Amino acid sequence: MRVLVLGGGVIGVTTAYELLQDGHEVTLVEREADVALGTSFANAGMVAPGHAFAWASPRAPKVLLRSLWRDDQALRFRFHTDPAFWRWCLRFLRECTAERTRRNTQRKHRLCTYAQSVLREIVAETGVAFDESQTGLLYFHRSQETFDRGVRNMAILRDLGQAQQILSRDEIAQLDPALAPVKDKIAGGIYSRTDSTGDSAMFSRALAGVVRTKGGVVRTGTTVTRLQTDGDRIVAVETTQGKMQADAYVLALGIWSPKLLNGHDKWLPVYPVKGYSLTLPIGGNHTPPNVGAVDEDNLIAYSRLGDRLRVTATADFAGYNAKYQPSDFSVMTRKIQDILPGGADFTRPQYWAGLRPMTPEGTPVMGTGRLKNLFFNTGHGHVGWTMSCGAARITRDLIAGRKPAIPLDGMTLQ
Repeated sequence: MRVLVLGGGVIGVTTAYELLQDGHEVTLVEREADVALGTSFANAGMVAPGHAFAWASPRAPKVLLRSLWRDDQALRFRFHTDPAFWRWCLRFLRECTAERTRRNTQRKHRLCTYAQSVLREIVAETGVAFDESQTGLLYFHRSQETFDRGVRNMAILRDLGQAQQILSRDEIAQLDPALAPVKDKIAGGIYSRTDSTGDSAMFSRALAGVVRTKGGVVRTGTTVTRLQTDGDRIVAVETTQGKMQADAYVLALGIWSPKLLNGHDKWLPVYPVKGYSLTLPIGGNHTPPNVGAVDEDNLIAYSRLGDRLRVTATADFAGYNAKYQPSDFSVMTRKIQDILPGGADFTRPQYWAGLRPMTPEGTPVMGTGRLKNLFFNTGHGHVGWTMSCGAARITRDLIAGRKPAIPLDGMTLQ
């Protein structure tokens, strides 16, 4: 079967690879000059089933409200006039109950755990290198109050079989000596030894190379502009490089997915939420962390990726605006220097901002809708890197007419 994958982020590239493994004739189309130049470019780098919590929670509305007058909130709300934004927000607020938070977290964790196992298979099959570290991830808290709450919240994942270890500040200092000088600023943490880190852009580009080697086509610099349909099927897609045809199509365009689908099916509840990242060089005189971590009180994540320290923070409800300025990074820079003062060279930061394709529930949209040969693989939010390989394997199974390895409750357009 000829399959056209629309989108060349980590979701699209892993899907193209999985489809090639299943014997299909695959073409991947990407608007940028290379794959993984969008949301996959400089994210946190965490493969983290141990942090698969739904963002929509009973506490989220209060945090968003405070962000209207404070610039240090992990979630930042901005007023704008896009009707799709308000429709998305209303659905997000509907998910902010304890019951729905637990349900959405369980569904996210199921996919993240499955995806982690598929990632290990792909790495074994291909040998791709991506500055991976399998030293686990640490989720630490600055105050006893938030630590106690974090331990209670982690019980949701612990009940699902997620490996966890509760650590005191002294045990955290032993786990990662980089935190020893500042251990008195930490109340305690939860260590998930099965989580890992790695550069998703490096992984995507290496895997795209494998796709080409296996006979797949990767067409960059090509923007998909319109779906051409006949009844309940796509007959072609129009692009800036001409019309393209296939037997099946995969929608993996992230934040651009709803705009392409517009008018062809139900509303696709995917909306951009901007995240910010710093990438800092590590030299011989630095004391970088050995274990990636999340400062839970500030929702700042960091990972060591080879000779670089990646720091990410903030969920900014700013629409399709991906612009940034150095002042946007001042709060996260100050807070990461507070906890890792010698971790990297803070005088040479590389700034970046990316738009996460979020659904209100935090779970992606998969399967098909009205168009029977269009398969959704979009809306993976802040854990797209974690979910990517599993979502790709599920898409491969759905196109082949096989039952996926995990249920898709809450992960379809219906």
